[in-house]
Amino acid sequence: MPVRIRGLLAFILLALPVATSAQSSTSTRPVVTMGADRLFNEFAELVRGRAVALVSNHSGRLADGSHLADALAAHRDVRLVALFGMEYDIRSNDYSVPRDPERTRDARTGVPKYSLYGEQHKPSPEMLDGVDVLLYDIQDVGARFYEHVNILGFIMEAAAERGIRVVVLDRPNPLGGRGADGFVADSQAFYRFGSYTAIPALHGMTPGELARFYNGERRLRGGRMAELHVVPMRGWTRDQWFDQTGQSWRKPSPNLVTFSSLIAYAGTCLFEAVNVSAGRGSDAPFELIGAPWLAHERAVVLLNDLKLPGVRFAADTFTPVQQAFHARPPMYAGDLARGIRVHVTDRSTVQPYRVGVAMLWAVHALHRDQLVWNEATLDRLAATPRLKQMLEAGRTPAEIFAAWETELKHFRAISAPYHLYP
Repeated sequence: MPVRIRGLLAFILLALPVATSAQSSTSTRPVVTMGADRLFNEFAELVRGRAVALVSNHSGRLADGSHLADALAAHRDVRLVALFGMEYDIRSNDYSVPRDPERTRDARTGVPKYSLYGEQHKPSPEMLDGVDVLLYDIQDVGARFYEHVNILGFIMEAAAERGIRVVVLDRPNPLGGRGADGFVADSQAFYRFGSYTAIPALHGMTPGELARFYNGERRLRGGRMAELHVVPMRGWTRDQWFDQTGQSWRKPSPNLVTFSSLIAYAGTCLFEAVNVSAGRGSDAPFELIGAPWLAHERAVVLLNDLKLPGVRFAADTFTPVQQAFHARPPMYAGDLARGIRVHVTDRSTVQPYRVGVAMLWAVHALHRDQLVWNEATLDRLAATPRLKQMLEAGRTPAEIFAAWETELKHFRAISAPYHLYP
């Protein structure tokens, strides 16, 4: 081959786009099989011939779209005796429909259904009467303050007290398994809705891994251990975000309308504790925060000057509008809000919780006298007074981040042995 042609071919080959290792692994990675889809064939002995109570919500569906409650009720070798869900019908989280009473009967299966979302988070002995197996199947969002990982602790505690088997059907951490971040909950915040035990704001684990951690580290109240079995996923790895699993997106809650809203929620949920809209009623809940009085352009300059990895901020305006799925009008409904919009530019480097803390810092720096705190909500979201104390003391975001590094490093070290996935 003439030298000139060889050189031309070499130039063309060098100019062609080359897939990165991350791109290659994503394109060849198999679809993830959820724990629920392995129960009836590979792990049937865990429930065969048993009286089963299911802890789930609308996310507890099999690959064919059917709800696990219906599959259990129809199974000839299983006796479904109770359902533990949230405020709504166990198959839905539509805020526009009437909420279930705390205790009711499931219309489709006929079995008693109890809410663990309201006054009672831990099943009572009466609710567990005759139960052999507590089966847990809920899609988590990766945040301690999203109540389901704390409900997991409560149901394990109740099961340990009565010698009931716990089976966790594992599902992915949608934010991946490497992003643990934030303050670890203080002991004063334990055994509550927003923090069952000492885990950070973003825990970086799956429900099955957390269950193993609760058990192995004796974190259940009283130091008890449950008879725990985890049905693991097949095909999931810690670097996978939910949209890389091949599974369809089901909104964890009505305001988490897209996967990008969930990524932002992992930090901007902190705005639920102040008089700033977290974007409910806008086109991008949690990706957009604001208030009519917010100096949003000045805040955006402060935030972009921080040069946080993988994110940029932009000034925007929005008018919150009540939607059918809203239980009540969103904050500042009908008013023009001056907002800050979050743009994730590099998902591989972004740290969502730090983004939320930095945004709260910027608003506090500009509007200390106008910011009103809901202490009960902040207590649930932060699980420590240290975040607010550092903000009020004028600490920078870098100083706040550094304040949790030692405890976060310790959590990562003690939780690693309970990981199920590479």
